[in-house]
Amino acid sequence: MTEPTHEGEAHGGALGSRLNWLRAAVLGANDGIVSTAGLVVGVAGATDDRAALLTAGLAGLLAGSMSMAAGEYVSVSTQRDSELAALAAEKRELREQPDAELEELTEMLQNRGLSREVAHEAAVQLTERDALKAHASVELGIDPDRLTNPWHAAWASFLAFTAGALLPLLAIVLPPAGWRLLVTVVCVLAALTLTGWSSAGLGGAGPRRAILRNVLGGALAMGVTYAAGTLLGVAGV
Repeated sequence: MTEPTHEGEAHGGALGSRLNWLRAAVLGANDGIVSTAGLVVGVAGATDDRAALLTAGLAGLLAGSMSMAAGEYVSVSTQRDSELAALAAEKRELREQPDAELEELTEMLQNRGLSREVAHEAAVQLTERDALKAHASVELGIDPDRLTNPWHAAWASFLAFTAGALLPLLAIVLPPAGWRLLVTVVCVLAALTLTGWSSAGLGGAGPRRAILRNVLGGALAMGVTYAAGTLLGVAGV
């Protein structure tokens, strides 16, 4: 009876971790789309020179992807350090006061709906099997075997942002000059519809509001930067 409970928590944690990675990938791609689209559309308002558009788009893509990767690395490293510190403290408590820790685990399992007798038996068996893992899972919500890797997070963020940024960059430089803006706007709004739908699906929410927010936000970003670029172009800046 104890093993299914323990394994169920592990599978639930693994599923939650995968969903978090998927959300991060969708949001990273969304950021790449919006920020790069705003940048290249703004430059397109000032000039139709393909080299200038390509240079600006590539600079934005590299700066954005590196910034996202560095930020994700720092964030996840901080989280991992906190998890390791919590595991070290738990390991020390298990070594210094095993009886108190066993009672604590029993009470936590009892609070989850088990009777006192069953909770105590489950706590004993879990402790004999792997005391640290049992306490980490039940008490801390951490799986010691599945700590988040900051390098994985950084690479995932870098690749997601780059994938999103490539769309507006290619859309602005590949078509003929007269079609660039229209093609870019259409491609970006279509991509934002997809990422809005995906993020809503991952969160279990209705897609309409998420898509509307995404599309309106992207359209506003492109409109503002295009107007600014046009004004600067007219001013000869």
